[in-house]
Amino acid sequence: MKNYTITVNGNVYDVVVEEGAASGAPVAAKAPAAPKAAPKAAPAAAPKAAAGAGSIKVEAGAAGKVFKLEKKVGDAVKKGDAVVIIEAMKMEIPVVAPADGTVASIDVAVGDAIEAGACLATLN
Repeated sequence: MKNYTITVNGNVYDVVVEEGAASGAPVAAKAPAAPKAAPKAAPAAAPKAAAGAGSIKVEAGAAGKVFKLEKKVGDAVKKGDAVVIIEAMKMEIPVVAPADGTVASIDVAVGDAIEAGACLATLN
């Protein structure tokens, strides 16, 4: 018998695997142990801007990881300027300003995992 710990979709299972009998007879499977609580993710960082963040959202087009911050709070941007670079599937993808404005907040940090549609920054 061998013991394994397996994680499936964030649920952790302890599994015991028995080697089959030499005669080829089926071995009754044991029910897996009740799932353990998955480790808690670190709480999301609070937005790095003062109250009154901008009204124009800069949103991620794909899920990935924040690779680089191209702009900082207070920088002027033109429509199409890269604000944040995300990495997804070994590609660097610029997330651009949807309109002209000034960066009011940067709501992520380098290394943060983000989902598609997540608000990465806001503009005024």
